[in-house]
Amino acid sequence: MANIRPATAQDAPAICAMWNPIIRDTVVTFNPIAREPSEIVQMIATRQAGPGAFFVAEDAGKLLGFATYAQFRAGLGYGRCMEHSINLAPAARGQGLGPRLMTTLEDHARVAGHHVMVAAITGSNDGSVRFHAGLGYVHVGTMPQVGWKFGQYHDLVLMQKIL
Repeated sequence: MANIRPATAQDAPAICAMWNPIIRDTVVTFNPIAREPSEIVQMIATRQAGPGAFFVAEDAGKLLGFATYAQFRAGLGYGRCMEHSINLAPAARGQGLGPRLMTTLEDHARVAGHHVMVAAITGSNDGSVRFHAGLGYVHVGTMPQVGWKFGQYHDLVLMQKIL
């Protein structure tokens, strides 16, 4: 069974190796620029300093997935509203690891005093919408054509869960 733990700087290359094909080959994220390990090291440090967190799932030293959250929007008024990202290695999908990572993330956010967790999902990513709905997230809006990638506009589905 995979171990879930806080990410460390040493995880950055493996996180990049998992995240960059998603960035490069899919519209799961609208970001078109590959992540560098130094960027991930900084993201881990910043999020773990708060508000936020960065967790990884591993088995026998192999990274299987990661989940992270940070403040949804800047400003004090949004200080208890967080947005997360979760990614699993293809071989780790469908085995219950995603819900375990999300439970870890949500429990951390709840203990830290946060109230809402937001999922911002590419409109065509039906699997992610179903995944989040199964975890109790509700659809709160769709922003048509706000993302641009691969020469096309993409919708953004917003889902949230009251923690």
